[in-house]
Amino acid sequence: MSLFATLKAIPDMTDRLKLALAQLNPIIGDFKGNVALARDAFETAKQHGADLIVYPELFITGYPPEDLVLRRSFQEASDAAIEEMARWTGDGPAIVVGAPVKADEPGETSEDLSRVEGAENSQLYNAALLLADGACQAVRYKVDLPNYGVFDEKRVFTPGPLPGPVNFKGVRIGLPICEDIWTSEVPECLEETGAELLLSIHGSPFRFGKHDIRMNVAVGRVTETGLPLLYVNQVGGQDELVFDGASFALNGDCSLALQMPAFLEQVAFTTVVRGAEGWAFDSGDVAALPDADEAAYLACVMGLKDYVNKNGFKGVVLGLSGGIDSALCAAMAVDALGADRVHCVMLPYRYTSADSLDDAAACAEALGVAYQSVPIEAAVTGVLESLAPLMPSGEGGIWEENIQSRLRGVLLMALSNRDGDMLVTTGNKSEVSVGYATLYGDMNGGYNPIKDLYKTKVYALSRFRNKMVPPGCLGPSGEVIPENIITKAPTAELRENQTDQDSLPPYEILDDILECLVEKELSVKEIEARGHDIEVIVRIEHLLYLAEYKRRQAAPGVKISSRNFGRDRRYPITNKFRDMQ
Repeated sequence: MSLFATLKAIPDMTDRLKLALAQLNPIIGDFKGNVALARDAFETAKQHGADLIVYPELFITGYPPEDLVLRRSFQEASDAAIEEMARWTGDGPAIVVGAPVKADEPGETSEDLSRVEGAENSQLYNAALLLADGACQAVRYKVDLPNYGVFDEKRVFTPGPLPGPVNFKGVRIGLPICEDIWTSEVPECLEETGAELLLSIHGSPFRFGKHDIRMNVAVGRVTETGLPLLYVNQVGGQDELVFDGASFALNGDCSLALQMPAFLEQVAFTTVVRGAEGWAFDSGDVAALPDADEAAYLACVMGLKDYVNKNGFKGVVLGLSGGIDSALCAAMAVDALGADRVHCVMLPYRYTSADSLDDAAACAEALGVAYQSVPIEAAVTGVLESLAPLMPSGEGGIWEENIQSRLRGVLLMALSNRDGDMLVTTGNKSEVSVGYATLYGDMNGGYNPIKDLYKTKVYALSRFRNKMVPPGCLGPSGEVIPENIITKAPTAELRENQTDQDSLPPYEILDDILECLVEKELSVKEIEARGHDIEVIVRIEHLLYLAEYKRRQAAPGVKISSRNFGRDRRYPITNKFRDMQ
């Protein structure tokens, strides 16, 4: 990188630094757009007299870039963007920013990296760069590459050596990168080599309880080192991941000096001052963070919004059945995109109840969306007539029920193709777990905002949304999901008088069993000890394994739990193992 060729002298020491925290929403591979975002934040920092602006981990590429980062042209585009940003610092604040760096010196190549075709010995690092006085003054590499859950960094990056601090205006600053603060080794090394302050950049995705976990980790590192810590996280949706921001500053005594809001792009400021006992942040704004239900709702909305907008869809279309799953998805879509970009369609058949027709219409009216009813009787009859020579006479079965769902999928996809709208799929985690979602039917679609919500959480978030409009949401206030949708017995309405509980235990029981199997990986005996019937547990475990092939073909959706289907939980489709075999 030519950027490193013209290092300049570091200015004299200071006892005060004004820092800007750029909690921003990059798009992977959008170098022009990401540089523009960075420039706007840089100008804001400059106007406020900041000495240094801090951007998140791998901000210039977007996080996580996955195998894209192995492309030479991608790396060159990243280098060019960093060179442009460095030039700004000739007349403005210095910059700390995350970017991939291809280094010439030998290092410990990851075994996973060496197995990626074309990536052998690439020596590519996840790095934090200090840009000042028109050039890159220092670079530090991420040491602890996460390779669990949603993370796969050992596949594409090389672990860096233990770092020392960088020198900025005479201040020795440690630049640990995300996972580097989740264990003691890197922060302790920085403290032992003279760091006075830790500026930590992150690409840390949201899940239930994540803020408390992060804060406990940060407090642990501050307690061990005695150093104040600035934590800067990105915000926004990237495929299944949602980054909630919630950046903060902790003093050496673990007091909270600054807390930025969650799920909101923002540039915030704090001043860190050298005193008799070392450096400390001035007290700043402490934003209130959302509770569990509000955070989950905002994560689903942000994930859907960014997936639609970043991928260039005009809007969304979805089937509004009169049930709670599609009603919640419709509310989330309106909150994400605005009512004028949401098209809801009721697709009734002979088993669709009058209640469902009324409830769907009432929900659409409350949300203010375009709404149509398109009966599918003729389409189903036509398919059944075509199949008559191949099927036994008399009563149909699951195959006939699934024809209804699949024809609805065909019609909705036709509207999606016609209008350039993305089809939202609306299956909750409970149904997806046990296979009660129809492949090529109600599983059709480009994205599922409630994919990681168990049915009981769907009910909770529906009640939550009727009570308030969360910050940043575009939908109307008041009851947007009719009470009858929440209180009536859930049903797919694929046969006469059908309810979900005809074939499944009550959702309170089902969801607890599923959480034990999926998130906690408990055995059947351990789940039985919680008070559940063993025959029910064994049956649910069997259904969970059988439905793996469906989940492998499912649309992506927002991750909010500790273990979602896809990036977190990777089970084989062909699998004969059962706990009680």
